[in-house]
Amino acid sequence: MESKSTFKITRWDQTVYDEAEPQLGRALVDKAYHGAMEGTSTAELTMCQPSDGTAGYVGTERFTGTVDGRAGTFVLQHGAVMSAEGAEFWGHIVPGSGTGELAGISGKARLEHELIILDHDLG
Repeated sequence: MESKSTFKITRWDQTVYDEAEPQLGRALVDKAYHGAMEGTSTAELTMCQPSDGTAGYVGTERFTGTVDGRAGTFVLQHGAVMSAEGAEFWGHIVPGSGTGELAGISGKARLEHELIILDHDLG
């Protein structure tokens, strides 16, 4: 089942851990979700930010709340690369990470610009 939700970033705490070009950093991020997904999440992102404006990140994020009215938690792993040709986004629900009524959830996710498209199976 495909569903869409919006999110707002409620915390962004970024640090640089390697200043050589291209710069490497990490961010601790909290989000609030609304729509088919209602709840909050916390994530750690690792990022590569070359000086030419391109970028890439990978992240691990725990969501707590409801999906289609079913309560629990699950973990997403997602990322993106951005270049002059455009952006490519990807993501997955980590198998076995669902709890509560979300136990057994599986599927893919695409997070981009305050929107998540979750293509999931609730088991």
